Amino acid sequence: MKAIRIHEFGGPEVMRLEELPCPVPAADEILVQVYASSVNPADYIIRQGGNDILRPYLKLPLGLGLDAAGIVEEVGSEVKDFKKGDKVYGVPNFPGDGSYTEYLVASATRFARMPKTISFNEAAAFPSCALIAWSGIYDLGKLQPGQRVFIHGAAGGVGNLAVQIAKAKGAYVIGTASPHNFDFLKELGADETLDYKNQPFESLFGSIDLVFNASPVRDDQTRLNSAELLKKGGIFVCTQLDSPFTDELKEALAAKNATGTYVGEVSMGYVSLLSEITKLVDEGKVKAVVSKVFPLDQVAEAHRESETKHVRGKIILEVKKETR
Repeated sequence: MKAIRIHEFGGPEVMRLEELPCPVPAADEILVQVYASSVNPADYIIRQGGNDILRPYLKLPLGLGLDAAGIVEEVGSEVKDFKKGDKVYGVPNFPGDGSYTEYLVASATRFARMPKTISFNEAAAFPSCALIAWSGIYDLGKLQPGQRVFIHGAAGGVGNLAVQIAKAKGAYVIGTASPHNFDFLKELGADETLDYKNQPFESLFGSIDLVFNASPVRDDQTRLNSAELLKKGGIFVCTQLDSPFTDELKEALAAKNATGTYVGEVSMGYVSLLSEITKLVDEGKVKAVVSKVFPLDQVAEAHRESETKHVRGKIILEVKKETR
């Protein structure tokens, strides 16, 4: 099988398309023929050598990729919930061999059946970002119908799903983005949009129940402004695991009796959470946003696009063409 591997850390050029043996599933694993993966910011961070959180887990040679959509080819002896031929999507074992590959094995608990209404390319846009958005909005954010949520980076891979998930819950959604993404966010259901660079949001101070920071840009002033946005007892959820909260931010949150927390990889409940996403997709309440599709052998170009930090939705690596 063909798979992308890196033997050193560095720029996009360190990724190699190699021929490797097809893996064999353990008793609790499934073998998946991958049709599509996606490119996440974590992928190029790992490719560059990781951050303080990821670095201890990275051992060369290394595969890349967090999301996969494909067809079950084989199931381990203990797997009861899947059979050969099932269409699935999920987040493979991490750290592992990644999802930029024609075949992968992973614990069956990290996959769910795909929505019936979408393609493999669309399905690959969901797993890791949908799990983070769901956890940040529902589990940690405790969002309730009618509440007001403010989403930084609303047009990105996590942000666009947070907008849709929050609207499905019946929230009032305000999102930041570049002006050229305003119409796009309105189509997703955002009630208000703000220019993240040039439009101040002081008029909203003290009016927001939940701030969800899904921006790829680390900025302490934006975080402090987020604390000011919150109502008393509000919640601030941040996806930037590698950037600790400053003492000033902690004090600002404490002054509001507000909670500040991070959301990253969701380590439990993959199947149940992805199944909830599947329902929303099949009900037409959440859709995949795919900006560009690259073949596997153009992975370097896909990474360069991702590193601009101006991607609308997700970049997809099409590993195998889907025939309908």
